[in-house]
Amino acid sequence: MSAQDLLIEIGTEELPPKTLRDLSQAFLSGVTAELAAAGLAHGTTQAFATPRRLAVLVRELPVSQPDSEMRRKGPPAKAAFDAAGAPTIAAEKFAASCGVGIDALTRVQEEKGEFLYFIGTRQGAPTRELVPAMVEKSLATLPIARRMRWGSGEASFVRPVHWVVLLFGTEVISARVLDVTAGGATRGHRFHAPAPIAIGRPGNYVALLREKGKVLADFAARREQIAASVRKLAHDLGGGAIMPDELLDEVTALTEWPVPIAGRFPERFLALPQEVLLSTLNDHQRYFAVIGKDTALTNAFIAVANIDSREPASVREGNERVVLPRLADAEFFHSQDRKQGLAQMAKGLANVTFKAGLGSLADRTARITALAGKIAAALGADRTAAERAARLAKCDLLSAMVGEFPELQGIMGAHYAQADGEPAAVVGGIRDQYLPKGPADRLPSSTEAAAVAIADKLDNLAGIFALGEKPTGTRDPFGLRRAAIGLLRILIEKGLDLDLKRMIELAVALQPVKREGTAREVQDYVDERLRGYYLEGSESRVTTEMIDAVLAVEIASPLDFDRRLRALGAFLARPEAATLAAANKRIGNILRKSGDTAAGAVDSQLLREAAERDLYQALTRRSARVREASRDGRYADALETLAELGPAIDGFFDKVMVMDPDAALRDNRLRLLGQLREAFAQVADLSRLPG
Repeated sequence: MSAQDLLIEIGTEELPPKTLRDLSQAFLSGVTAELAAAGLAHGTTQAFATPRRLAVLVRELPVSQPDSEMRRKGPPAKAAFDAAGAPTIAAEKFAASCGVGIDALTRVQEEKGEFLYFIGTRQGAPTRELVPAMVEKSLATLPIARRMRWGSGEASFVRPVHWVVLLFGTEVISARVLDVTAGGATRGHRFHAPAPIAIGRPGNYVALLREKGKVLADFAARREQIAASVRKLAHDLGGGAIMPDELLDEVTALTEWPVPIAGRFPERFLALPQEVLLSTLNDHQRYFAVIGKDTALTNAFIAVANIDSREPASVREGNERVVLPRLADAEFFHSQDRKQGLAQMAKGLANVTFKAGLGSLADRTARITALAGKIAAALGADRTAAERAARLAKCDLLSAMVGEFPELQGIMGAHYAQADGEPAAVVGGIRDQYLPKGPADRLPSSTEAAAVAIADKLDNLAGIFALGEKPTGTRDPFGLRRAAIGLLRILIEKGLDLDLKRMIELAVALQPVKREGTAREVQDYVDERLRGYYLEGSESRVTTEMIDAVLAVEIASPLDFDRRLRALGAFLARPEAATLAAANKRIGNILRKSGDTAAGAVDSQLLREAAERDLYQALTRRSARVREASRDGRYADALETLAELGPAIDGFFDKVMVMDPDAALRDNRLRLLGQLREAFAQVADLSRLPG
């Protein structure tokens, strides 16, 4: 079967830069999934993305689907033919649906009777007829938060569509996609090459756009070129460039023909905090900051233009001109804030509502301060420093600088606190209160800072849940999922042993809104995030059953949970683990059916069988070691000790009838099993494991 290359291009107004890469990959995934569903094998695929286009190139795509064997069951033979043997309407309709005549149908005898069948070959459809629907379906499933309509058409997309290319070999596929008639011509750079460019064949696409259209279509290649050119220009300036991945992605998504240009701002602005300069240059202007050989920021920056100007000096001056007022504003705001001082800003917190029903920012500050003090004390940290940091933590929300640069909340508070002479632990607590902001973000630097960050997250969770506004699968406007995962990361990854259950109860008790069951709801929500922390993270060996086994013992400390889970994982690698898990499951089933008769001490005088005496003695000899190891958090040692009971447990179940007709013997054996279950439950409920 012959094959040709396929090019799909959707030309648009400027696409959202922060989602361009995701849209491109989703489009490629959608197209390849549709091809697979149609049974169309193909060669390599590649996605292309620029501010004005999404494109997919498919190599060596067959010109038609392969023929397929078809076996289709029809009506019973007795319903398909009348008494005279003539076909009925049922037979005629079935034959028509198969695209054949009655004589092409076959009778097949089955267990339930004789049925009419069509057995034959279905001819594959031409690929060019399938592509338009595939493209439409792929576009319809793109992750677009808000679609728009334009003109008088009914099509909707992330941005208005101006041209569409559907080129299969040298043939333009006739179709309308998103209300635009498909053609075989692309468009180049908006200013350098605005006229249509005939492609001819898909393989010409990248080179034509580069040479005639002044467009670098490959996102990854364009990104690498930007990085290399910015790096070289920074080197020429005598330093290096700060290139965050997010900024590099955004600049790549904003340019089709990137041209780096160096600029400078007045040196006096270097007196501003570094974060202010980076926020201005990176976030607001999409410039790359330049550092000197001493790694300190310089007054140089690198902008990436989307045009190869004949007057680069004018472009440089324009970029310098637009950054100047933002830096001047920042300088003014910083000066005004310093005149006031951080502690003085606290007076205004009472005048700002945090959220209706939860009081003002002053009320929230008081709650966080109380929580941070309790948490710091429980963790053995400096309680006074944690409380002071929490008391000042929200003050910078009233600063002029954070009003202009909201992304610097916490950071500016830390700068102002340091300038006011606050201790390092207080400064760190203010700076790190919002950490971690994501799954890969850094954690608070000190235990005092961790106490403030945990208190902030707990107050947010407790307050929103108390209002009955818990998040759903699609809506989480208050960032509760991030808050829950953040506090779990702090406790587990920093090795902080905290009774989180008690702190949740305290956080809920401090809320002005009282609603029964709130603490349990928050705890359940955090437990669900705990599942996600392991199942969605790098711990590939952790299973749902393992998490259930540890959660079943209702552990208050996430760090303790982590230690138990890791010990359980190591235990399950032992050859006897499956047998012990099965035994625990059997014990659980027996005790569940027996009611409360397992409570109480075992009477050694009633142990009649040798196997039950062996189990009792083996358990008695090891119980103290298991309790001591569990108390000290040495769960691996506890499980290793319990694993030694394997032969005795096997012997008990092989030779002893638990549900003996004699009530005294039966109850005594149930009490023995109850003690055995309690010994294992000091680590986890092994009955929850498969076995």
